[in-house]
Amino acid sequence: MIVSSSTGPVTTIELARPQKRNALNEELVEQLSAAFTAAVDSGSRVIVLTGQGEVFSAGADLSGPVYDKDFLDKLVGLLQQIEATPIPVIAALNGAALGAGLQLAMVADLRVMDPGALAGIPAAKIGVAVDEWTIRRLVSLVGAGMARGMLMGCDPLTADRAYDLGFANRIGDLTDAQHWATTIAEFAPLTLAHYKLVLTGDGARDEVPEERLAAMMAAWNSEDLQEGRAAREQKRAPEFTGR
Repeated sequence: MIVSSSTGPVTTIELARPQKRNALNEELVEQLSAAFTAAVDSGSRVIVLTGQGEVFSAGADLSGPVYDKDFLDKLVGLLQQIEATPIPVIAALNGAALGAGLQLAMVADLRVMDPGALAGIPAAKIGVAVDEWTIRRLVSLVGAGMARGMLMGCDPLTADRAYDLGFANRIGDLTDAQHWATTIAEFAPLTLAHYKLVLTGDGARDEVPEERLAAMMAAWNSEDLQEGRAAREQKRAPEFTGR
């Protein structure tokens, strides 16, 4: 479910589960982790992450282990691994990046978005809650106002708006992202590693206050989460009660 290829110092890692809109399950998370490790170990200078088909990633596979804590722990571990990868990572958004797919895009250092791509976090529609890192990093990348709209209003972020806000560094396709990666690969690696450390030190990894962690877990342990899951399986609108 992962296709990895290298051209000179640039490694391209593709999510290759288009029939499931590149939704993340445990196997895909594990393969992504291994692919990033292999790219660094092989001496790559830049990694480009993209999806096959028309979607970058629709997020965690809602028909699979998304409600399983072990899966969520592995997903968080993958995001931390990508963030700590000592070389630049470019996310080439070939289509929609939703939920965990958007997390993958946000943990990258740079983003190139196809003109038709969009980003979103529809967690409130299904009764789950994203972690504090996701919220803080989103604010860091798009600003507090847009982040509130994306989180509380489930508003999508279009490519042109993303570029205006600075979330998307460039508008283009995978080839454009790979060409940019080739240019960046020629720059001084130690300088880039320093910049990456400073830029990712945006406070998103700061310790979470106990009351905010409890608020997130209240959503994950709620009847509303079970209602959201049942509604999806029954193909109906959920009826949330706040319990």
